[in-house]
Amino acid sequence: MNITDNKLSRRVILQGAGALALVGLGNLPFGAPVLAAANDKYPEDAFKQKSDADAIKALYGKTAETSDKIKLDAPEIAENGGVVPVSMTTTLADVSSIAFVVAENPIVLVAAYKIPAGTVPAVANRIKMAKTSKVTVLVEAGGKLYRTDKEVKVTVGGCGG
Repeated sequence: MNITDNKLSRRVILQGAGALALVGLGNLPFGAPVLAAANDKYPEDAFKQKSDADAIKALYGKTAETSDKIKLDAPEIAENGGVVPVSMTTTLADVSSIAFVVAENPIVLVAAYKIPAGTVPAVANRIKMAKTSKVTVLVEAGGKLYRTDKEVKVTVGGCGG
């Protein structure tokens, strides 16, 4: 047996061990939500909408009520619309999804997240904004839809400008 044969055998053993570990994850209780999330349908229709109301309707099929239990952190003024930092947290229970909508963007739905049970409902992202606009965060919790909004002034456009 030469050195290259030994490396090949080691590689095969490591690949087999990795495959067994992944198969084992599928049988554990926490593996099922991971696999289910990977099979969720991409909300293509919601991302194609041109208005915030249409995007919310396509994504959730219902209207949202304003809630003071959602905290949206976004700058008052964004010097570069290409990278606007936004984050949100909520004290609502049983959160199942979170989405960000920017009313004046060419594509108003900028991000949508499925939140597995037992996960801390907090999201941070950097979004693009074409111009000054209202940023809305939507939270689906306990079968109801909630929202909060904040106006963000953009000095340099991010979506094509």
